[in-house]
Amino acid sequence: MKFISTRGRAPSLSFADTVLTGLASDGGLYVPENLPRFSREEIAEMAGLSYQELAFRIMWPFVAEDLSEAEMRGIIERAYATFRHDAIAPLVQTAHNEWVMELFQGPTLAFKDFALQFLGQLLDLLLKKRGEKVVVLGATSGDTGSAAIEGCRHCDNIDIFILHPHNRVSEVQRKQMTTVLSDNVFNIALEGNFDDCQNMVKASFTDQSFLPDGRRLVAVNSINWARIMAQIVYYFHAALSLGAPYRAVNFSVPTGNFGDIFAGYLARGMGLPINQLVIATNANDILHRCISANDHTPKPLVHSLSPSMDIMVSSNFERLLFDLYDRNGLAIAELLADRSAPLKLDESALDKARTLFSSERVADERTVEVIREVFEATGYLLDPHTAIGVEAARRARRSSAEPMVCLATAHPAKFSEAVDKALPGTQVPLPQHMQDLMQREERLQVLDNELSAVHDFIARSLA
Repeated sequence: MKFISTRGRAPSLSFADTVLTGLASDGGLYVPENLPRFSREEIAEMAGLSYQELAFRIMWPFVAEDLSEAEMRGIIERAYATFRHDAIAPLVQTAHNEWVMELFQGPTLAFKDFALQFLGQLLDLLLKKRGEKVVVLGATSGDTGSAAIEGCRHCDNIDIFILHPHNRVSEVQRKQMTTVLSDNVFNIALEGNFDDCQNMVKASFTDQSFLPDGRRLVAVNSINWARIMAQIVYYFHAALSLGAPYRAVNFSVPTGNFGDIFAGYLARGMGLPINQLVIATNANDILHRCISANDHTPKPLVHSLSPSMDIMVSSNFERLLFDLYDRNGLAIAELLADRSAPLKLDESALDKARTLFSSERVADERTVEVIREVFEATGYLLDPHTAIGVEAARRARRSSAEPMVCLATAHPAKFSEAVDKALPGTQVPLPQHMQDLMQREERLQVLDNELSAVHDFIARSLA
């Protein structure tokens, strides 16, 4: 299988080269040239499979030309061996035909573990086969960083640098990153917001001259195709558990960088019956404004109770735009030439998006109320991101006859501020393996919001 750039000017690549390249040379993102599709009968045969076997079935068409079956199965087994729940992504019912899919059973308590434990194992294998050593560079609004570090900390051929916005992630999120003291792990607290971190990562991929000879950058942000691919699996997992392919199953997704919900869009393209995907946003609502009012105007970033969604430039939205514009890479390059400028979609493209996607914006005050209301009704505790997903689903839902699955993207213990506002005095204990997190030694570097400062730090650290 070949992978092509959303901007139409970069060469097509194999799966392995796509994973190791990240951002395309023309500034675009890689997507499969053709999406594999399963028949209704093939999907029905997947019912009852373990999560690991399902992951192999879903991802194998993408990787078959670059990995052996044994290699792929080994990567999957190692990636999910550290998850605390045998179901990997268990479902919990919270209302009539409404379900929460717990995506926080991995080692860092967030949905990013599904992709990044897999990606770490994949990178390790590919680099060993090639005899290559790389630099992983990523930006995080809170959860990607810890999951990437956990996935890469034991890799002999990787040095990993993660940028997070200084004082704009939760204390648990920060500690999960900065208390990993491995020699190949470097945490940078940037005096800026997440979009500043993300822009620095993109600029670094464009000009890698600051790296020592023989090194290159590899992306772990969701611009890396392997991350999106791994997330497709849990849509199949949930839908099969609730009656697919014999009935449609819909999803509500707390959304910042659009990667998680784009995986649901791909699952639908691969044959899964999905009639609605709900884009759930907080005050940083550029995607909601785009879908609901064709208003894609950037606004100042707001610091919210759901910090993993405090994003104004949603990188993976470009992958959807590529399809909405009939895979015309030159049109996408022109449309996104200036991401800081207001953007309006062609009405035909917007109409296509609206057939599948709905969107809602949920304010902090309502987020807190939803946490309290769901807990009082069911005894189930939501984190603030998941609460936004539940509220958005209840507002936007088109059919009460079709199951709605809300993606629970993080463990509530990571966001004690929001939980305490909803349920004062409630203590949410961390899982056993993280009980001493707050007492662990930290290591991080606070840097000015300047690209040269970041590049100098990386160069010094590698030297």
